[in-house]
Amino acid sequence: MKSGRKLVTQGRLALIIVLAVLVIDQVMKVMVKTNMYLGEAIHITDWFYIDFIENNGMAYGMTFVNKLVLSLFRIAAISALCYYLWKVIIDKTHRWGYVVCVSMIVAGATGNLIDCIAYGMVFTQSTPFDVATVVPWGEGYAPVLYGRVVDMLYFPLIQTTLPDWLPFWGGEDYIFFSPVFNFADSSISVGIVALLLFFRKELERASATFWSGTRWEKKKEE
Repeated sequence: MKSGRKLVTQGRLALIIVLAVLVIDQVMKVMVKTNMYLGEAIHITDWFYIDFIENNGMAYGMTFVNKLVLSLFRIAAISALCYYLWKVIIDKTHRWGYVVCVSMIVAGATGNLIDCIAYGMVFTQSTPFDVATVVPWGEGYAPVLYGRVVDMLYFPLIQTTLPDWLPFWGGEDYIFFSPVFNFADSSISVGIVALLLFFRKELERASATFWSGTRWEKKKEE
């Protein structure tokens, strides 16, 4: 058991998770982008569609700032997250599940950053009439850092009409969980929710480790 434990260290596990999420995310995005028209939807079940859209924003299509500012923010945030993950791993006192969650967040954020950096440079424009094709670097639809994020997962779990007696929205169509997202978004979301539900103590401890190094352990011993 000890030798097996050494073969799968927290650092190696983090690397495996990041690479696995990135490969799955990018394969899904490239397959959709090079085989579907923008806005095309494939009906899988009544509660699951492959629905190809693109967005300039953050997870689930949210947009708050200029595209270039957002891309630069992504780079800074991912750099900080990678350093944070490295500090957690070398600390060697955090549970393995905590490392898994942080790795999922790093991987998801990196997956969407790849779209911003590279997709505008290597793909032609996706439109409702044209499927994107791969082109030589620099001949794509947008400059570096201006690429759009590919989303395709749509789960309209509940589709109904709101009752007439409901104020303001009565009689309107309602869809529960309408965002279209990608595998990277789901990796980020699952990682964050799991951290908040199961690793609150580790969040506090890792934060102290990140800002003050080994002084957290010394403080506890005192």
